[in-house]
Amino acid sequence: MSLIMDFEFILFLLFLVSAFFWLAEKLYLKKYLNKDGSRPAWLEYTAGFFPVIFIVFVIRSFIVEPFNIPSGSMIPTLRIGDLILVNKYEYGIRLPILHKEIISVSLPKRGEIVVFRYPKDEDLDYIKRVVGLPGDEIIYKEKKIFINGSAVKKKRLSDYLDPSTSVVSSQFAENLGEKNFKILNSDNPDDLFLSDFFSNKFCIRSSVELKCKIPEKHYFVLGDNRDNSSDSRYWGFVPEQNLVGRAFLVWFNLGDILNKRFSRLGIME
Repeated sequence: MSLIMDFEFILFLLFLVSAFFWLAEKLYLKKYLNKDGSRPAWLEYTAGFFPVIFIVFVIRSFIVEPFNIPSGSMIPTLRIGDLILVNKYEYGIRLPILHKEIISVSLPKRGEIVVFRYPKDEDLDYIKRVVGLPGDEIIYKEKKIFINGSAVKKKRLSDYLDPSTSVVSSQFAENLGEKNFKILNSDNPDDLFLSDFFSNKFCIRSSVELKCKIPEKHYFVLGDNRDNSSDSRYWGFVPEQNLVGRAFLVWFNLGDILNKRFSRLGIME
């Protein structure tokens, strides 16, 4: 999603330019005002836009940011085309562009849905669910998750029918921390270990399982659509400094609105 990064940079430039002319107007450029006290066009479209750009810049950089869901890796919780809101301050206040944390607030909890910069290409933003915290031992075996020796319980539910594709998938209820949510997981054998795989000193894989000890300031994340998600099983951990924020609200989906499906809109699990 390089467009997101481009927009962040463009917004930052607009903020700097409008702030410069706004301040210059206060200190020096008043002599260029029209006789009736109004701004000329070039000043109206620079200094005049500063209050609006300032508000947008502060809200988007430090408080809340909208995101669009482009893939099905988080079905059934999130669908393609969902517009969501992400809390930007919960995991620490970070400088725009540089992404350096300047104020610590809190850390992700198990089960939360997080947006982060993809470790292999930080121009891309990914969204997944936190499964493993720093210091945890995670085992993924036969489509089951074990955290510090305890299996994460899965309860079979009725099959899930994707309203946009009419594809039917096996659906389960799962619980992580204080979060209760639904996942999709087929009954077919897992082909995870037949594909190319990351390697690091914290993980061991065999033909049947993946076992990882999560290092400090790193997280193990999974998509809710377990058989169709590029996540920590494939490319490793999410560093703490890559966190963008916690997804907390689905506020719009055109397909749901047109088909009068309003139950999904609102606070997400």
